[in-house]
Amino acid sequence: MREYRTDGREIPDPAGRPWWAANEVLAFVMELAALACLSWWGFHAGGGNLARQLLLAFGIPALAIALWGLFAAPRARIRVPSAGVLAVKAVVLGGGAFGLYRVGHPAAAVALAVVMVANTALAEIFRHKPAPGKHHPRPRADEAAERDG
Repeated sequence: MREYRTDGREIPDPAGRPWWAANEVLAFVMELAALACLSWWGFHAGGGNLARQLLLAFGIPALAIALWGLFAAPRARIRVPSAGVLAVKAVVLGGGAFGLYRVGHPAAAVALAVVMVANTALAEIFRHKPAPGKHHPRPRADEAAERDG
């Protein structure tokens, strides 16, 4: 069964694309990890003042969630080009890796960053590759010329 988005774009069917589905699950886990790392970093950045620690521990991830929801989520409020979505992902996911580095775990931060970059790159590749059995041939040059006028 196919689901349809309210903006007219079809939601991909994961049944024929198990690697795509696995990568999407990993992407969600990475997003949650980034939020946890941002929260941990915020708490450490509070400098011993409990009120400031709690404000940063909840405020920094809340800001990241708002940014993601506005620009990078599948049903984002504001549609931006792919480059804008990737920039938001770089800020949020990279911020999570940076936060992990700042709390004293540089090796884990590098590992997290590598997985995040690989996951995002694969998501972009899968996004532009049609599902098996759904070949979308390119229009021939003469058809494109006729269509474009």
